[in-house]
Amino acid sequence: MIRGLVLCALLAAPVAGGTLEGRLVTFTVETWNDREAPLLVARGRTVTVGQGTEFGLGPEGFTGGLDVVPVAVEIGPTRIELSYPKGIGRFFDAKFNGYVLRFETDCALFAAVSVDPAGTTMKVTDVWAETGALYINVSGLGYGPEATLALDLEVADCPLS
Repeated sequence: MIRGLVLCALLAAPVAGGTLEGRLVTFTVETWNDREAPLLVARGRTVTVGQGTEFGLGPEGFTGGLDVVPVAVEIGPTRIELSYPKGIGRFFDAKFNGYVLRFETDCALFAAVSVDPAGTTMKVTDVWAETGALYINVSGLGYGPEATLALDLEVADCPLS
């Protein structure tokens, strides 16, 4: 009888919002003026979101005069932070030059995405989500050791794939 009461109490508890924790994500760099004819698509790296820095990308070698700018990416349950520990410069100017994070899910994972001005020094204004993917456009912006980008996310309660 007591087990039945505990189960009912657990079922009545409010369901927590979604999280990125434990999700499989592939992070890549893309540059394009025409999405169907990219100038650069870097090798993607896939990890499971957990504690600490998920990605620490470095140069991969030039493709059409373009290469990956070193970036560190930390993904939390509802936040993504990017920093540039090495080098200084300006991102190549294109319609899209930035990051794509593809989470393994078929549902619309992101209900809302916003730049956290307190944790961001870059003037990023072009961020959007498509199903389980998040696009961050840094085209033409400057980067260096002082540059940071923090995104706050409202994550939908999508099942893990």
